[in-house]
Amino acid sequence: MAVIIDGKKVATSLLENLKLKVQQSEKKPGLAVILANNDASSKIYVSNKEKQSLALGFKSSVYIFDKSTTQGQLIKLIHELNENEQINGILVQLPLFDHLDANQIIELINPKKDVDGFHPINVGKLNCGLKPYATCCTPKGIIKLLKAYNIELEGKNAVVIGRSNIVGKPTATLLTNENATVTLAHSKTKDLKSITKNADIIISATGSPKLIKADMVKKGAVVVDVGIVRQFDKSLVGDVDFEKVKKIASYITPVPGGVGPMTIACLMENTWELFLEQNKNNAKF
Repeated sequence: MAVIIDGKKVATSLLENLKLKVQQSEKKPGLAVILANNDASSKIYVSNKEKQSLALGFKSSVYIFDKSTTQGQLIKLIHELNENEQINGILVQLPLFDHLDANQIIELINPKKDVDGFHPINVGKLNCGLKPYATCCTPKGIIKLLKAYNIELEGKNAVVIGRSNIVGKPTATLLTNENATVTLAHSKTKDLKSITKNADIIISATGSPKLIKADMVKKGAVVVDVGIVRQFDKSLVGDVDFEKVKKIASYITPVPGGVGPMTIACLMENTWELFLEQNKNNAKF
């Protein structure tokens, strides 16, 4: 029976340590969050981020736009936030309204304030093995979770399922940087089972309920479930058939309570790290 990886516990510990650092700092980090969509889950995420920011002692600014918002309005705001010394991290909650160009908006963010790690400069640094100003929150959280449980990464065969720029690709890069041997699978992959069956570590981020069945997992594998879907009965499920796979895996993340809490915790940590970098020559800590 697998050890259940408690993401909430690890995230709480990270946030408690961060709160102590913020309390000891004369200046406080500032996080700006931009919401320009009608997606219900996005609104919840933004609300949770604001609550967590305030709980840590950060200065939190939330900008909410309706469907009449123009590209020009967002561009103007990004420029203002880039110049605002009180704002250390800028987050644009994706997706945006269909008529807005998310790529242009992300590229306009000062990469030193790109708290999500989505700017091409930060992506490029990560892929070149250099330290980005910020690393994508969910992938960063996954690696922190695995390390918190002393799970060996070096030399392991890891399969990442899902090739999004937000989770799949950066997770594969981070695992490669940890000297794992990585296969990046996706919707066009043929015979996924033959690939996952040989994996020491499986990380699935597709949003396809119970995609990963017990017969796709070798005994003793580590299974990380990034997917989360609300079903018709309001229950939450992930990419993994949890009840059956946990009998085979050595470690497994639950949904909810696994990767999710780490994403927000790493967002807060990124904000703090950007704050330190921007104030390293003129702040008292």
